[in-house]
Amino acid sequence: MGRTLEDKKAIVEELKGLLDEAQMALVIDYKGLSVSQISDLRDRLREADATCKVTKNTLMKIAIDGNEDWQPMTQFLKESSAFLLLKDDLGKAIKAYQAFQKDTKKTVLRGGVLEGQALNEDDIKAITDLPTKEELIARIAGAINAVPTKLAVGTKAVPTKVAVGIKEVPASLGRALQAVAQKEDSE
Repeated sequence: MGRTLEDKKAIVEELKGLLDEAQMALVIDYKGLSVSQISDLRDRLREADATCKVTKNTLMKIAIDGNEDWQPMTQFLKESSAFLLLKDDLGKAIKAYQAFQKDTKKTVLRGGVLEGQALNEDDIKAITDLPTKEELIARIAGAINAVPTKLAVGTKAVPTKVAVGIKEVPASLGRALQAVAQKEDSE
């Protein structure tokens, strides 16, 4: 028995909701995966705050219709498609999929969409090389922390150098007076 029109409308609405929450979508060919393998993929992606949705291409076409951000996905909609919808940590989710693909060797990454741009496999791999959100926050915190430290070191150095300079003035004056006195004595 096929799905009713109401079921299909509900699926399209669910897809629209998932797409609204996602920052990036990957389209994979999942042909040959067993139910347990798809469950494994879903579990791995869930840990990375991503979702794997298996649905008909026509339903996904309806869900992305009129949405410019997801329109490039239409070029990847063919044969058996699974959609990986990534929310926050894109690199972590892509790495989770890549680990799954390496383990099973049964899926093929067709492409992805990010901010209205179609991505090929090389583009997607480049995203995994970017630092994670936590690494970026740590780098920014380190840079912000370095500024007051350098300022404090510089501020501390000024009075020290002034003190050395002030201490040097009488000694230099004494040497100068002594040199003048010796010059007068020798004349």
